[in-house]
Amino acid sequence: MPSLSIRIDLDHGAGRIGPGKIGLLEAIASAGSISAGARQMKMSYKRAWDLVEEVNRILGAPVLSTKSGGKSGGGAELTPAGAELIRRFRAIEDSATAAATEHLEAIARSIASPS
Repeated sequence: MPSLSIRIDLDHGAGRIGPGKIGLLEAIASAGSISAGARQMKMSYKRAWDLVEEVNRILGAPVLSTKSGGKSGGGAELTPAGAELIRRFRAIEDSATAAATEHLEAIARSIASPS
């Protein structure tokens, strides 16, 4: 069945938040560090850091709390703002998918048996 992909374009060119940035935040949260999350997403640390900084700028609040590496090791975890962003984005996705399911199924049927 076709799937729905959501991207939120914020007012006045403030930025965009979509499944890539949300997936990166989830990967970082799961892995416990930006570098490990970046590896899971098959991107460079620099690219991951730039995307995190972009989300911070868009929200006007940090989405990750980081601690530097060293003897005890570094790490990253979601801030409350980061966790809330993911929760709300996934809720929007779920609601949109539920609302579009009938239409997505109709598209799938028309592709499977063209007239």
